[in-house]
Amino acid sequence: MNISVLSGKGGTGKTTISTNLAVILGANYIDCDVEEPNGFLFLNPEDIKKREVKVEMPIIDKSKCTMCGACVKACRFNALAKTKNNIIVFEKLCHSCGACEIVCPTGALSYGERSIGIIEEGNKNGMVCKRGLLDIGEPMAVPILKQLLHELPNGINFLDSPPGTSCNVVNTLNYADGAILVTEPTAFGLHDLKMAVELVKGMNMPFGLIINKYDKENHILDDYIDKEGIKVLGYVPYKKEAAEEYSRGNMLIDMPEYKEAFINISETMKGVLL
Repeated sequence: MNISVLSGKGGTGKTTISTNLAVILGANYIDCDVEEPNGFLFLNPEDIKKREVKVEMPIIDKSKCTMCGACVKACRFNALAKTKNNIIVFEKLCHSCGACEIVCPTGALSYGERSIGIIEEGNKNGMVCKRGLLDIGEPMAVPILKQLLHELPNGINFLDSPPGTSCNVVNTLNYADGAILVTEPTAFGLHDLKMAVELVKGMNMPFGLIINKYDKENHILDDYIDKEGIKVLGYVPYKKEAAEEYSRGNMLIDMPEYKEAFINISETMKGVLL
């Protein structure tokens, strides 16, 4: 059972929700925010194993290249360019589609590999903790995401999604059986919640909502939630003490009030998603 935790924007607390719920339920934690993963800061997994993620890229044999330019014309991603005396490869634009190798009439093109990041896996009190780390300056996170999500452990997996509603989020949802949306009671939170709701509805996926930084005096989300018939799984209250514990890298469930809130959410969640 894979549950994706997402939000329409960053900073709403989806990593807080993912890590604390994973511990409460004894589930596994998968950090899919490969450009800025931070769930390990709170879980502190042990016995971490690392492995590289590699993608293929074209290599040109100049002794065979006739400078015909067929490879440049075939590349839809502008990863190849023809100069007066050379064919230049922009490796970070390459999607490893293989089109250039197919159209080369002299066999001057072959494919090699290069590293774009790593996947780490450790454990914490029986939980499997995994994350992908994209190298700085690499533009494409999808190859790491796919490899990270292709090898998920058995049991319940919380997939801590990238922020927003980009293709990286869609790729994460493709591996999920249900979704938890996280928002905060602000105008920005409402705006981005609407985009996230449209996304999961478009993928015909069961989902529920957790309102983080909840203030019972604030009703900005109420009309939209009622109109869309969204199931609210629970509320995580806003307190200065919680923000201080978060900034120290501590889990909110170490605070009795928050532990009770997450236990209540997990019980409600079982009836909606599990």
